[in-house]
Amino acid sequence: MSPTINDILADLPPGWARLRLDAAGTDQDINRVLVLDADDTDANPDVHSALVCLIGARGRAAVPVVARLVEAGPVAVAVKTAGDQAPEAEELCKAGGVGLLLVAPDAPWDQIVSIAKSRVEDIEPQAAAMALLEEDLFALAQTIARVTSSHVVIEDAANRVLAYSTLSNNIDELRMASILTRRGPREYELMLKDLGAYREMHRTRGVVRVPARPEQQLRERAAIAIFAGDRIMGYIWLQETGSGFSDDVAYALTGAARRAASELIRYRNQQSVNMHEDRIDRLLSGPAEAAACAKTLGVAADTPSSLLLVGVSHADALAEDAELVHGQLADLVALHAAAFKGSSIVGQYEGRTAVGIPALAARTAVAALRSLGSLIVADARRHLGVTAFVAVGRVVPGLTALHSTRAETSAVMDCLIRRNDVQVAMIEDVETEVLLHEAVTRFASSGFRHRALTELLTEDRELAETLAGYFEASMDVTACAQAMQVHRNTVYYRVGKASRLTGLDFGDPAHATIVQLHLGLWARGALDGAGAAS
Repeated sequence: MSPTINDILADLPPGWARLRLDAAGTDQDINRVLVLDADDTDANPDVHSALVCLIGARGRAAVPVVARLVEAGPVAVAVKTAGDQAPEAEELCKAGGVGLLLVAPDAPWDQIVSIAKSRVEDIEPQAAAMALLEEDLFALAQTIARVTSSHVVIEDAANRVLAYSTLSNNIDELRMASILTRRGPREYELMLKDLGAYREMHRTRGVVRVPARPEQQLRERAAIAIFAGDRIMGYIWLQETGSGFSDDVAYALTGAARRAASELIRYRNQQSVNMHEDRIDRLLSGPAEAAACAKTLGVAADTPSSLLLVGVSHADALAEDAELVHGQLADLVALHAAAFKGSSIVGQYEGRTAVGIPALAARTAVAALRSLGSLIVADARRHLGVTAFVAVGRVVPGLTALHSTRAETSAVMDCLIRRNDVQVAMIEDVETEVLLHEAVTRFASSGFRHRALTELLTEDRELAETLAGYFEASMDVTACAQAMQVHRNTVYYRVGKASRLTGLDFGDPAHATIVQLHLGLWARGALDGAGAAS
């Protein structure tokens, strides 16, 4: 269904324009938005089924051009007036059956035209691109529903339903009708416009609440407009499902609107479904590619930036629904990232969700990023039932330096998953463990082993476990005894025996390092006597 003059008028901010005359009828479809200059010498412009925006003249000066346009037969003409009235233009339009839209003198033509075109250009979706868009938006709708405990509908600028969350028994008849017909009932759209809901969303760019109407069996709603610059791309509507909206509904909707905007822009540009992965790959491949990526996205490349990696526990990664959860987690991360910083870049990198965050405030960046990580972890547990981990990369001077933190941030993530007891960390939190693991990994490729120590660890389980506990307790006998639930003297005896059998002095830093390298391989089940040498 094409938009009408009323649809376009409702999308404009309050005070920018008003319908002075509906001689053509407010329900007549508009298929084009044309901009004509008053100085245009074309006496017979093709304006059929169009809204014509007349620029370059206003008030009485516009009357001769309006007369010429009326003869060509557009749906409506939009013209600026010097005052509140335009009697000559009104008389001409009325006689010709053409609508007249009076535009405020200070209203910006470029934004009016952009909003109007946004309505019209969204009418004919391409099937293949639309299928990809809906796949992403349905996942987003489901994520928003989990976070807000509500029912979610995402519409385009023409109020066509693009996606919605899983149906339940707690949705009212209006929302059910919207889903079944893929468009909100006309009478309800008009009611919302009369209440000023759309105008308020356009004016504040924030969340608008629509109270419940029990007499019409309508539940309370919250909504936000989806913007791309000054262009309105659509709307996200929440309907409460019984317990009312939570306090963080505005936060969730803000992030969701930013995320939806990126999806709608991708659809409009008919880009690849793998665009997000391509973005992250480019961002982390090196300075030149990162700079090009930033330029393409319109993001400042020379502001403090950081890389976040988000992964799940081994158990969750091996679950039957792991692939589904992986996608849901990515959507959840994208929602939080967009709410945190609208210019965040989200995608997949080496099987994990990666977030490039530019334009950070250097003094507060670390605390803010840790807080973002904690929010992601908490919502992943609450809404997806998974144990998530967030590795926070170092803050670097700009996006072009982000690739330098890639390996380090991945190492932090690996460490978190191995430990399984800390869920958000930076390199300084786990640096010792990361370095030891790196040393053990490199040691594993060497053919040299300490023969006596290797024999002890592979053949005497009791002594091996005691040595492992002893070094985990930083060679504190009491702490080791408590952890193993044995007497202190037992630990003393076993550690002494291990020292005698191997000939190693555990108090010697070099010998202690040798033991820890071997224990690292033993813990991974990778220690054997092949190629061992003293």
